[in-house]
Amino acid sequence: MNKANRHPVDGKKPVTIYGPDFPFAFDDWIEHPAGLGSIPTECHGEEVAIVGGGIAGLVAAYELMKLGLKPVIYEASRLGGRLRSQAFEGTDGIIAELGGMRFPVSSTAFYHYVDKLGLETKPFPNPLTSASGSTVVDLEGETHYAQQLSDLPKLFQEVADAWADALEERAHFSDIEHAIRERDVPRLKALWNTLIPLWDDRTFYDFVATSKSFAKLSYLHREVFGQVGFGTGGWDSDFPNSMLEIFRVVMTHCDDHQHLIVGGVEQVPQGIWRHAPQQCAHWPAGTNLIGLHNGAPRSGVKSIARAEDGRLAVTDSWGDTRHYAAVLTTCQSWLLTTQIECEESLFSQKMWMALDRTRYMQASKTFVMVDRPFWKDKDPETGRDVMSMTLTDRLTRGTYLFDNGDDKPGVICLSYSWMSDALKMLPHPVEKRVKLSLEALKKIYPNVDIAGHIIGNPITVSWEADPYFLGAFKGALPGHYRYNQRMYAHFMQDKMPVEQRGIFIAGDDVSWTPAWVEGAVQTSLNAVWGIMNHFGGKSHAENPGPGDVFAELGPITLAD
Repeated sequence: MNKANRHPVDGKKPVTIYGPDFPFAFDDWIEHPAGLGSIPTECHGEEVAIVGGGIAGLVAAYELMKLGLKPVIYEASRLGGRLRSQAFEGTDGIIAELGGMRFPVSSTAFYHYVDKLGLETKPFPNPLTSASGSTVVDLEGETHYAQQLSDLPKLFQEVADAWADALEERAHFSDIEHAIRERDVPRLKALWNTLIPLWDDRTFYDFVATSKSFAKLSYLHREVFGQVGFGTGGWDSDFPNSMLEIFRVVMTHCDDHQHLIVGGVEQVPQGIWRHAPQQCAHWPAGTNLIGLHNGAPRSGVKSIARAEDGRLAVTDSWGDTRHYAAVLTTCQSWLLTTQIECEESLFSQKMWMALDRTRYMQASKTFVMVDRPFWKDKDPETGRDVMSMTLTDRLTRGTYLFDNGDDKPGVICLSYSWMSDALKMLPHPVEKRVKLSLEALKKIYPNVDIAGHIIGNPITVSWEADPYFLGAFKGALPGHYRYNQRMYAHFMQDKMPVEQRGIFIAGDDVSWTPAWVEGAVQTSLNAVWGIMNHFGGKSHAENPGPGDVFAELGPITLAD
């Protein structure tokens, strides 16, 4: 499915992840025929170190290669980062999506690369969508079957209405959404900038509990909202987070109209690694990243320091040291203190505070492969699907069903959980995780023999247990706006002390939209502009880049 039919046809311009903090059209910038810019010819072929081969690192490497630089990717684990698709043993294309698995169609910069690679997408089987077929909501031991919201008891509609009313009442939701659709920068900034000081230091739960729409309802309504939510599922794992972060998610439709990548999202980073652009400065036709790396990235980074020659010395895990005029770190920020010996003087103390205070959320998934998509079988007594996409307050929290066709094995994500629910799974091996999940689901589907359909070995992940990640994604706490603003604006280096220039940061944890791949792509593109500028380059006059308009459009700064 291409971009022409990803967006719903309702006569309106699409909502995209356009700001709201920095309303810059990244999608237009990377698709402009003039290109991103140029660097002086005497810099062509110069090496730039990229620490981390996730989507942020690979997008930056790809675009820097097109500018005529030579990116050198260092990767300690596996190319793709948290875009990780693991095939079940012995299968061809039957995969478990261990990291990112559902991608809002509002992620237009990300989909630029998906479309460039010719990959197919289709709607993700979220609850109460046609892609899921049916949904079961199981709360407090009571099970409800639904194909749409109106099939659920009135309580659920009341919760959905209260959430919509709260957003409108306290956050100018429809006005901001309209400004994003129209890319009306003055209106968007005027509306959004009023919310920042009001909500930076207040939690999501505070917003819900003190809103007029929820206050007139029962505690049960708030509990239902936390347990099952709407769109992608329950919200309670995000209740401690800054409300600003939640505003960004819903105002840019990150929680709605999501697609999956057919065959696995890891095809995107792997495709960028292998793709030869139509045109590169300096490099001959057919040049790609895998070729520039002679077939493999370098190993992980052990240390980054300022060398005597003024360049940045990067030492890999085998002790090899190379000097670079610029370094881009796309790894999660905690790794700059736990896995990489990063010289303290490379960042200001205020930046170190921001990098170290980044708070990561835990996430756990457990997958099994089944012989066929048996959940589409009909119960002879009720005529309903024998199993459905399931939201519950039990251990599994969210259970998702992936149909690869009637003649192919299906995949069940038995459990997708966050924070405390993910920590409940952390000590257990995969077999125990499957057992616990099946026991929970048996209480919801007493007549369905899920285990009888399982084939092959299960797959699981706990991102917080991986020393190269230490968590799944950022979850900003109240008061973290200042930290986020420092990290996001770091690519603007002209006013920095010389000793702090040349090292750049990118990734979804640097972005305003953590957990969403678009944030990783956009901050990567910011870094590309910063590195281009660092080498004395500039954007094309007809296609100004993010740094060219940052003073005008950039996020506001709150007083320290």
